[in-house]
Formats: sequence, C-alpha cells, structure tokens
Amino acid sequence: MSGRTGHGSAVTLPGDPPGGRRAALVWGVGVAVYFVAVIFRTSLGVAGLDAADRFHVGASALSTFSILQLLVYAGMQIPVGLMVDRLGTKKVLALGVVLFTLGQLGFALSPSYPMALASRALLGCGDAMTFISVLRLGGRWFPARRGPLIAQLAGLIGMAGNLVSTVVLSRALHGLGWTTTFVGSSLAGILVLVLLLVLLKDHPEGHEPAPVPHAGAAYVRRQIAAAWREPGTRLGLWVHFTTQFPAMVFLLLWGLPFLVEAQGLSRGTAGELLTLVVLSNMAVGLAYGQIIARHGGARAPLALGTVAATALLWAATIAYPGDHAPMWLLVTLCLVLGACGPASMIGFDFARPANPPERQGTASGIVNMGGFVASMTTLLAIGVLLDATGDDYRIAFCSVFVLEALGVAQILRLKSRTHRRERERLVASRVEAVHVPV
Repeated sequence: MSGRTGHGSAVTLPGDPPGGRRAALVWGVGVAVYFVAVIFRTSLGVAGLDAADRFHVGASALSTFSILQLLVYAGMQIPVGLMVDRLGTKKVLALGVVLFTLGQLGFALSPSYPMALASRALLGCGDAMTFISVLRLGGRWFPARRGPLIAQLAGLIGMAGNLVSTVVLSRALHGLGWTTTFVGSSLAGILVLVLLLVLLKDHPEGHEPAPVPHAGAAYVRRQIAAAWREPGTRLGLWVHFTTQFPAMVFLLLWGLPFLVEAQGLSRGTAGELLTLVVLSNMAVGLAYGQIIARHGGARAPLALGTVAATALLWAATIAYPGDHAPMWLLVTLCLVLGACGPASMIGFDFARPANPPERQGTASGIVNMGGFVASMTTLLAIGVLLDATGDDYRIAFCSVFVLEALGVAQILRLKSRTHRRERERLVASRVEAVHVPV
C-alpha cells in the first residue's frame, strides 16, 4: 500500500514494488512487445491508398479494415483485463504476440479482401492483449508514485512504433513492395516473443500478489461490476473516449488520404506531417507524465484542455476558406493532435487509484475500451460520409465534434463525483496509517 503525505508527495511503504534496473529491464521487454504491436496496428495508416488499389475497394470498404481491427480490440478489452488478473502478464503477452504476428503475416500474403479483413481482425485480437498487460507489469515492478510517469512512458514508446510506420514502412512500401514490407515487419514479432519468453517475469521476488479465489462466471461478474461502480473507472473511460480518437483516426487511416487528396500535398510531405504528430505525442507525453506525477489535480484540466485545443484546430482546418489550408495551420493541427495520446493516458490515472491491485487489469480494460470505441465509430462515420458526399472531407470530418461533445458532457458529469470519492479514500488511508503498529 502506498500512503500520501503533505502536498501530494508519495511515501513508499514496504509493500510497494522496488523499481530499479531489474524492473526497467523486465518492463522494457513488455514495452518492446507493445512497440511492435503499435507498428503492426498503424501500418495500414501509411498503406491505405496502396490497400485500396491492391484490393480494389472504396472509402467505406477501406475503413472497414480499421473498424474491424478496432472492433475486435475494443471488444477484447474487458476479457483481456480479466485474463491479466487471472493468468498474469507473461502468458497474456505471449499469446498476444503470436496472434498479432500471424495477423501481420496473413495481411502480407492475403490475395483477397475477405482474407485481408480476417488477418486484421486477428492482428487486433493480439494487439488488444498488449497495453493492459504492460500497465499491469509497470504496476507490479515500480512504486505506485511512479504510476503516471511509467504509463506515459509506455504510451510514448508505443508512439515510437507509429514513427516506424510513418517513416520506415512507408518508404519500404514504395521501395520493396507490399509483400516484402509486411512479411519483413512480421519478423519483429518473432524477435520480441523470444525476448519475452526468456526475460519477462510477472512480478519481483517477494512481491507475489495474494491469491484471489476465482469462481467462474460469478467471479467475472463481480470483477466487472466492482470496477464499474467506481466513478474513477467510468471517468477514466470517458477521458480516454474523448481524447484519443481524433489522433487515432488521423494516424490509423484518414490522415494520409486527407492530406493528399483534400489538401493537395505530396505523399512525402503528408508522411512528414504524420511523423510530426508522433513526435509531438512523444514530447507531450513526457511533459504530461511529469506534471501529473507532481500535481494530481492537473488531470482533468489537461484532458479538457487537450479536447478544446483539438476541436479548435480541427474546426479551423476544415473550415478554412479556400481549397487548401495553409501549411502553418496543418503543422499546428498535427502538433495539437500529438497531445491526444498523452491526454488519453490520463484516463488510467483516474482508474488506477480507484481499484485495488487484483482489479487493475479489469479496470484498465474498461478504460481502454473508450478511445477505441470512439475511433471505430468515427472511422466508420468518415468512410460512409465520404462515399455519400463524393469525398467531401469537410463534411465527413465534422463527425469528430459529435463524439467530443458527448465525451465532454460525461467528463463534466463524473469529475466531481470522482474527486469526492478520492478524498474519502485518502482520509480512510490516513486513518488506517495512524492505527498501523510500528
């Protein structure tokens, strides 16, 4: 248990994990798995136009690739959270690596659209097992006070995987071709599987979690219900829902076509702007992690401020008079979109203190559903609207504002309730600490 004193500074108690070099090594292996998963997840973002040509499909069918992948990912979050709580990190991560590697390899070799769809679904299933496992791994190996920074670092390194997609895979596609690029990238999955099997361990010695009785379906229902009853879990879900999806939609599929087809940029310049989103994400992630680790009260203002800035720049870009927005505005949009990923991580910082260790996986799964459900919905809406309006990106991209408005309303509704519950928990922990014999 971790107690808090003074102005929010944390005190490490004997039950807290030790951290240190061993923790960094083990956690680093888990993050390497997530890094590769993000490369595979976002590889379609730089191959969207190539995929449309290869499989002879339009905008709606093209968006189905990402929608199905995210549908599987979102649908797997609660089951994966329960699996992590029940089986531990190593087993779940190993299964995830096998599945997303097979999915990437299948996508490389698919001769038809239906087979390619099945491969992306398999990839989404494996990808779904990575991030929650990495969050759980960090919680088992590092002190609780490091939680916000460790989570942001995991997200930052994952975004570096996106950088590999936008810089390396995009060039490889045009130099080596579809099959060679995707088959070659799948070898990274084999490498991290070997590292995982050799080096990863669920928890440090002497910090084994207490055994938790499992009673089949009744246990599952109790875990989900208990996590959902916590306002912090629900607030975390809506923060993740509202903040993540604009950048996810832009990077995962529609950013490159928008910049090339609607803004008249070359593929090279569009790729550089997508890279800028990733670089901004990494820089903002470090800043957000440090701020939240020192000032827990900054969580909601950072999340809401990111949503407001995203909406403002998104509106300015699509409403700009003339055929094309100026480069300075597109650059500013991409810089602001880079804050979406770090802001979505704040959702886990609301859920983490609201749930005990044996329920962390389940709670994280609930939170992680939010952004991917929003992304999936927006991907579908944009694809349908593009087909219906003759590729009018201005109309199609307005769907972003609908989901942002819904999410902000829910965040404002749950914010005060969550803060009140956290204060009650803090008072209870202080009372308990006073009565602990020394």
